[in-house]
Amino acid sequence: MKALVRTLLAATLLSASLAQAVEVAGIDFAPQTQVDNGTLSLNGAGLRTRLTFKVYAMGLYLRSPSTSSADILQDSAEKRIRIVMIRDLDGKQFADAMLDGLKRNHDDETLAALKPSIDALLAAVQGSGEAKAGTEVILDRLASGATRLLINGQPQGSDIADPAFYPALLRIWLGERPADSGLKASLLKPTQ
Repeated sequence: MKALVRTLLAATLLSASLAQAVEVAGIDFAPQTQVDNGTLSLNGAGLRTRLTFKVYAMGLYLRSPSTSSADILQDSAEKRIRIVMIRDLDGKQFADAMLDGLKRNHDDETLAALKPSIDALLAAVQGSGEAKAGTEVILDRLASGATRLLINGQPQGSDIADPAFYPALLRIWLGERPADSGLKASLLKPTQ
């Protein structure tokens, strides 16, 4: 009887821990991650498609779950965007897509104010070369408000100090005109 109870308890604990992890198109998103000294939880994860092609899987990590893009954009705590490429792209294609998303969600005056930050990020993305399937792109908002880009775990360029830049990036996926409305809905659907 004790063996049966232990087996059932182990199975229950295993299924509970597996239920917290999320898989999108074969890409696993851990339930938690660390940014600076903060522990972040997976808010939501989804798939970016273009026409009928799967482009990348993406997860959004926050301090506390939220279904409101406005609340997420205003929150100044640490955050993480984790993107894993499913389709091969070169750095320029990925940079161009990010620039297009920024343009779709910001007026000319805001874009002009963000230009140094945008230029720094796009140069780092283009300088990374190809983003082949399996490439991991991480965009962190640090406790200082700065934005850090990592590709396959390696920092790219310098941290971008402007605290207004990370919310601008988030608008690519969470703004009024997101890159993919289905992905936006998935990112705003807390997994916990």
